[in-house]
Amino acid sequence: MSLLDRLNDDMKQAMKNKEKEKLSVLRMLKAALQNEAIKLGKSPLSEDEELTVLSRELKQRKDSLQEFENAGRSDLVEKVKTEIDIVQSYMPKPLTEEELRELIEQTIKEVGASSKADMGKVMGAIMPKVKGRADGSLVNKLVQQQLS
Repeated sequence: MSLLDRLNDDMKQAMKNKEKEKLSVLRMLKAALQNEAIKLGKSPLSEDEELTVLSRELKQRKDSLQEFENAGRSDLVEKVKTEIDIVQSYMPKPLTEEELRELIEQTIKEVGASSKADMGKVMGAIMPKVKGRADGSLVNKLVQQQLS
């Protein structure tokens, strides 16, 4: 079942259950996916492209959450947290820190990195492997630890 089909089914269920907030987030996700398909000029997006869109939407919400917390807007903080939970339910299962460390070690060996000067090579090789399953800043931090 494609992500769009899953979103459509969940939208119908949210309508039946009168879950306005969930329905709103699902519609937004569907619109973002459809806009990306139009932008790329192809109808069914690949899983990787769908994941890119979901990751972008999730990052936007996390950035908004940070801004609302800094501004002391507790009413908006709760709303955005709910949206983040809904978007995350469509993301692949995240990697544990231990799995991430192992993957980083393998990637460092694959590219033959030995110092922090090779950071770009390692990051370029590992990010496609962890796309949507690990936060980029955490990956960056762990790669720096491994290379130092």
